[in-house]
Amino acid sequence: MSLSLIIKREFNAKVRNKSFIVMTFLSPLLFVGMAVLIAYLSNLNKDEVVKVAIHDVQGRLKGDLKSDKKYVYTDLSTLPVSKAKEEAAKDYNGLVYVPVLDSTQQLQTKVEFLSTDSPNMAFVDTLETIINKKVTTANLQSLHFDSKKIEDAQAKTTVHLSKFSGEETNKEASYIKVGFGGLAGYLIMMFVIIYGNMVMRSVIEEKTNRIIEIIISSVKPFQLMMGKIVGTSLAGVLQFLIWAVLGTILFTVLGSIFHVPIGGAAGMAQAQAAQVSTSDAQIYLMELGKLPMGTMFVCFLVYFIGGYFLYSSLYAAIGAAVDSETDTQQFVLPIILPLMLGVYVGFFTVISDPNGTVATVFSMIPLTSPIVMMMRIPFGVPVWQIILSMAILFGTFFGVVWFAAKVYRIGILMYGKKPTYKEIFKWMKYKG
Repeated sequence: MSLSLIIKREFNAKVRNKSFIVMTFLSPLLFVGMAVLIAYLSNLNKDEVVKVAIHDVQGRLKGDLKSDKKYVYTDLSTLPVSKAKEEAAKDYNGLVYVPVLDSTQQLQTKVEFLSTDSPNMAFVDTLETIINKKVTTANLQSLHFDSKKIEDAQAKTTVHLSKFSGEETNKEASYIKVGFGGLAGYLIMMFVIIYGNMVMRSVIEEKTNRIIEIIISSVKPFQLMMGKIVGTSLAGVLQFLIWAVLGTILFTVLGSIFHVPIGGAAGMAQAQAAQVSTSDAQIYLMELGKLPMGTMFVCFLVYFIGGYFLYSSLYAAIGAAVDSETDTQQFVLPIILPLMLGVYVGFFTVISDPNGTVATVFSMIPLTSPIVMMMRIPFGVPVWQIILSMAILFGTFFGVVWFAAKVYRIGILMYGKKPTYKEIFKWMKYKG
């Protein structure tokens, strides 16, 4: 039995599996539907008006609480406190209670916000901001400072951002790059875990059913392991492409039906454009168009395949070494940790300094490079670094698969014994 036949067998076994077919077409609908629902509910929440009652007999604060589209204030100061609380509990989201105070400074500690349920934290933040501003103004006046002149004298700086090439940019453009890069890195991590576990379960299933004893008589263990890895990776790439196509169609259709701004990057750009000047909006849209989409797509496939090959060889070795999935926990955790490290390094270093030493180094380390490098690419990475990173990744894969094949060859025919790390290392040194 040749390697190509094993790959074909594994590919057909995966894509013809009912659960694979169902999840391939159901998953995009679930994810897109969830995104639409969250976006739709968020829009509903934005339109919700918060009704707040005020009891402030001295009028120390109610003049600063002015109604707008988000908050509507009603003065109940003419009512007794007990009656105001009773009315607020029935008809309002909460009550701002300002007791009789000796000075404005006491607003910092004496103001209460009463509500039936958990308080609206956005409103509490707004209320605290208003109180802080009022008390600060009172403090400045007590020190005989002109608070109005001080406020007018406060500077509001906007740094003009551009590249040495003369191209203009802005901070919002970085948010797009972070979003695209972070999503790509996270997807690679999830796909590697999902399809790696798929390889491991396939090996365990064939081992426990003793099918492997029949297969191993006509094929080398190394070919069998590589066939499983390559066959599953092809099924994974096919599934990803179907998800990408269906996801794009569903986002477009459902977004137009529910009138929700979920049209991907274009929708984000339009939302940002409404909040910035015309020139900034143009720069924002130009930056979106400058993203290396073709490079990102190609690199995503290459890093997905390379990362999957690397990790799935380890998953296959684990599956061969154990007799059941319950025995895999102690071996799987060390595999998942580098993937998690890649995500954390990406979000905490690539965002702040995409071409810094830490980000560059981790984009070269093969266990983290598929994730970290995908987060760096939207910011612009020299071609030689991408090529070197890919070369190291695939070179490491060939080295790892060599040792993993030794574990696979011995472990695949062992039953009834839970292996330890010490035994697995002995298998890796075996020269027979």
